[in-house]
Amino acid sequence: MEALRASYGSESDSDDSRGSSKSTSTAPRPTPKPKESICLPPPPIDLLQPQNSLDFTSCQGNRVRSFPHIQGNYALHIFIPVRIPSMTRKQLSSSMKIISSLVSDLYVIDVDIALNELCKDDEKFEQLILGKEFHISLGRPVPIKVHQIDSIVAMLRQRLQFQRRYWMEFNKWEAFVNDELTRSFLSLEVTGGGLFEITRQICIVDEIYRLHGLPEFYKNPRPHISLAWALGDVSNLLKPAAEELNKLKNRASPSGRHVFTCKFSGIECRIGKKSYTICKLVD
Repeated sequence: MEALRASYGSESDSDDSRGSSKSTSTAPRPTPKPKESICLPPPPIDLLQPQNSLDFTSCQGNRVRSFPHIQGNYALHIFIPVRIPSMTRKQLSSSMKIISSLVSDLYVIDVDIALNELCKDDEKFEQLILGKEFHISLGRPVPIKVHQIDSIVAMLRQRLQFQRRYWMEFNKWEAFVNDELTRSFLSLEVTGGGLFEITRQICIVDEIYRLHGLPEFYKNPRPHISLAWALGDVSNLLKPAAEELNKLKNRASPSGRHVFTCKFSGIECRIGKKSYTICKLVD
């Protein structure tokens, strides 16, 4: 309390500054100068947000969250990690360069570098685009409460830990737009091998979502990985470009079966900044 009085002053100090009405001096007293207010420093940020919080609140580049950040909520995302085989990267590099020439203002997923700029550096292009990890979503990215975390992770591991190896065929270039129409995506869709297995996994995730009062996935899921994005709904530009890539693919391969294939290797769950391995298959 003494420290507070020293910083802010007290009522008695204020009274003394006005002087006593019984003063014996006949000369007029000078008008006292008002005391300057003291600005105290703000509290440390660590006191406002717990150190163990799993929330992420920052937006990278021009990206827009699909749901608003609320303190105490944690972003949940369940997915299959995907890496593009090195033997198909040259072909994909050519396709991405074609897309960048047809559609401007495209950005690399999770990197937020303009695609047309990155295409000028082949080594950096392969490292940041084709050498990174992509993902197939098995459920909607949704906010959950802290008390739901352990239950969701335990159920996912119980229902999904024993998965068999299968091949995933990425057969088709496609354009997607998110529900809020804030972002458009250039993607490779699984329409052949692996579609049945992925759809079954999505159904299991939907069951767990229902038990926790969370919104289920789309009625007709279309498993895919997204390679590039654009701000807003530009499907009128991306869809014709994707169709052009599909035509080139079909001409290059008479069977037109797929752009590339890779093995299913496991399922991951990310909650805020923390990752959980749901199942993992080792070669």
